Amino acid sequence: MLNSFTAHLKSSNRILALFGAGLFAASGLPTYRSPSSFWRTYSGQQLATPKKFEEDPGLAVPNEAHVALARLAGVKGRLCQRAGHPATQIVDFHCSLFHVRCVDGACGYEAGNLTSPITPALALPNGVDIADASVPLPDVGVDELPQCPKCKTDLLRPAVFWFGEGVPEEREVKVENEGRDLMLVVGTSAVVYPAAAYITKARERGARVAFSIWRLKVAGIARPESEDWSFVGAAAVLVP
Repeated sequence: MLNSFTAHLKSSNRILALFGAGLFAASGLPTYRSPSSFWRTYSGQQLATPKKFEEDPGLAVPNEAHVALARLAGVKGRLCQRAGHPATQIVDFHCSLFHVRCVDGACGYEAGNLTSPITPALALPNGVDIADASVPLPDVGVDELPQCPKCKTDLLRPAVFWFGEGVPEEREVKVENEGRDLMLVVGTSAVVYPAAAYITKARERGARVAFSIWRLKVAGIARPESEDWSFVGAAAVLVP
């Protein structure tokens, strides 16, 4: 199987790669399905949603105090860019945690932000492990959270796309009509749309698909077809 994949890879000129959180596990960033993906008693699916932000913005606004949101937003600190991958060839489906935007879409404010904490109220308390669910968290009032400097009426939020939010059309990678030779699916269950749709589109345009998955027979993982290749193990080991 490896020989046939290598031969096809060498002969391929049009390659599309779909990377997921599993690609970054070896960099110390747990995936959504790992035991360490919980922050206190919250799972990623609970925290990284518009509903949770609306209910408790003091809990949901990300900073170093709850690194889980950085992991759960799907944004991995731009590790691909730092590894030397051309930025023009990368599309972050979930956008970037290093940007903030107004919660009111009609306002339209968005800006880069590298300040941590983004507001003094979210500063890490000294000598306290806030990842421990038994440690009480201080109450953070809405008036202590970052306000939009443009409309001055709403909060700023991470400029990422949470669970339940659609990815704008301009951020979707287009599978060109002229076809694809090969698609690499690395570190992702490949069942979440719209990203999952690219596998079907690539196949329709002639591509064969190679999966790098952490283990077989996991619920909620796209199933390879007979013409595909499947390599099981850690992406950091298999891909090189």
